[in-house]
Amino acid sequence: MADPTPLLSQPATGGGEQEPPKLEKHHPSLDSMIERSMKDFGWAQLVQASLVSLACFFDAQQTFISIFTDALPPWHCANLDDEYCNSISDICKLPSSSSWQWDYPKHASIVSEWGLQCANSVIKGLPASSFFMGCLIGGLLLATLADSWLGRKNMLFFSCLAMSCSSLLTVFSTNVWIYSGLRFATGFGRATIGTCALVLSSELVGKKWRGSVGIIGFFVFTLGFLSLPAIAYMNRGSSWRVLYIWTSVPAIGYCVLVHFLVCESPRWLFVTGRREEALETLKSIAQPDASTLTKGFSSISLEEDPFNNMDIFSAIKVLLEKRWAFRRLYTVMLVGFGMGMVYYGMPLGVGNLDFDIYWSVTLNALAEVPSTLVTFLLIGKLNRRSLLLFFTTLSGFCSVMCILEGQVWQKLQIGLELVSFFSGCTALDVLLIYTLELFPTCVRNSALSMVRQAVVCGGVFSPLLVSAASRTGNRMVSYGVFGLTTTVSALTAGKKSILFVVSGAFTPTCSEKHLPGFVEKAGELKAKGVGNIACISVNDAFVMRAWKENLGVSDDVMLQSDGNGDSTRAIGCELDLSDQPVGLGCGRGGTRCSRRTASSRLAPRDNGRLVSGGGKEAEPRDEPQQQQQVLLVLQAGRRHLLV
Repeated sequence: MADPTPLLSQPATGGGEQEPPKLEKHHPSLDSMIERSMKDFGWAQLVQASLVSLACFFDAQQTFISIFTDALPPWHCANLDDEYCNSISDICKLPSSSSWQWDYPKHASIVSEWGLQCANSVIKGLPASSFFMGCLIGGLLLATLADSWLGRKNMLFFSCLAMSCSSLLTVFSTNVWIYSGLRFATGFGRATIGTCALVLSSELVGKKWRGSVGIIGFFVFTLGFLSLPAIAYMNRGSSWRVLYIWTSVPAIGYCVLVHFLVCESPRWLFVTGRREEALETLKSIAQPDASTLTKGFSSISLEEDPFNNMDIFSAIKVLLEKRWAFRRLYTVMLVGFGMGMVYYGMPLGVGNLDFDIYWSVTLNALAEVPSTLVTFLLIGKLNRRSLLLFFTTLSGFCSVMCILEGQVWQKLQIGLELVSFFSGCTALDVLLIYTLELFPTCVRNSALSMVRQAVVCGGVFSPLLVSAASRTGNRMVSYGVFGLTTTVSALTAGKKSILFVVSGAFTPTCSEKHLPGFVEKAGELKAKGVGNIACISVNDAFVMRAWKENLGVSDDVMLQSDGNGDSTRAIGCELDLSDQPVGLGCGRGGTRCSRRTASSRLAPRDNGRLVSGGGKEAEPRDEPQQQQQVLLVLQAGRRHLLV
């Protein structure tokens, strides 16, 4: 079963928040109204999503362009009869520069033009590392602008413009230091493109289509990556500056299209109070009935959401202060760091393999195509964590295997490298989509951006490791480190989790036995390797918070609100009691969450006993025995428990 989209954006916390006002009348939520308007996927939404995702094409070109512009060009001995020269594979071990010559003109690469062939690994890897360092710093400084006052569309426009202009200015570099500085500027501008494109395209469609729309961006990124070896091969022997002109000028033209044709996210417009613009956007892409749409949205009060109208730093502050958000964030960022080393390091390191660089990069780019298709086919069918663990482990294993020497292993190296890169790409795609689902609208862009920065942080170290491996001839420094880091980060993040559902907040049995039982056993469960213990109920966040304060529940057990009942339905624990006066207050449409047992799904009665779906009364299970059974199950190695 696929992971449900976690509706945990409003967890119950007791940290100094104001008491909720008494609600006199239920109004539909903003997300539910927007979802109702955009649930059907039309041509206008497809055009918008495709146009936004096109930014990933130019993003990929700037990300991997240094594979060719910074590569060591082929060389040959000046005297073909020189046996010593012909026996040496390292150009720096030759006694004099007159004993060898470049195959292409000096301006074909920055290495040959500026004499960097024998420079230390830090200098040789500086331009690529500077690019990723710019991505890292730019992401940290610009991450929240798309969530706050600038918006998704404008952030995408300015990021693309800054990236393309900096790239065009790179052609005027006269030494490696100026070149590295301009690469840093390019990375700084490029930092938020992938995040903005993914978030904006997903917010222009309904929840049902978000995963599919996210795949469009990954596929377009693959096309951009694939275009690089083709452009480089057509211009082999020409100046490295030609590659920057080929990739930057079309990107500037794309910025014009974004400015005039792309729509802003209606969710962001509503959250920032620009209701009229949001309605116009919805009418243009979803084409609903205008009068019905206006009437429905007029009843929404954005002031009820404490996360709305955040300033530039509030989104990150919420992610760091809210324990549930911080736990999720550092987990996915840890995995992202390992994936970044593989994703950015593998293509940069193909020059160290005994294989043609043009074919190597082409095959790596083509590996992203089946990766995207596999993600598309599996993302809605299998558990996200299971997918992440499998593909990260496979990627790490194959990466480590690339260090083996010998004739047999040399023939298998490119195959192992491709499997490792394919698995890394798939894991990264799943990770980004999973992150997109884990956080609410107000901080989604910021959370996704921070995960991408963790990926980029892995990319910062990759060029240095590749350069060091090239200088020493030891692939353990690059491929070995890539594989070990990826595997360790995935295994460290793969903690066990327990999700238990209760009949309702303040119900007698749940308040006396169900919840307190897990609170008492929290220490033992944590000692068994459990990372998260969460209680979910079909109540709003205010009721859950009041219940937590009433029982004095510690932060070891998270109380999560599933107000719309979406997560409850997704895990098969719902029971519709709209035709029965249960007397306890109910969720949307009378749907109540029920505890799952081996024999039946149970729902509460007002006397504290439990009634099955068929109307037969049943006594609740002995809760201390239930928690003890959970401890026994953990010893058996189960990773995800639903009780």
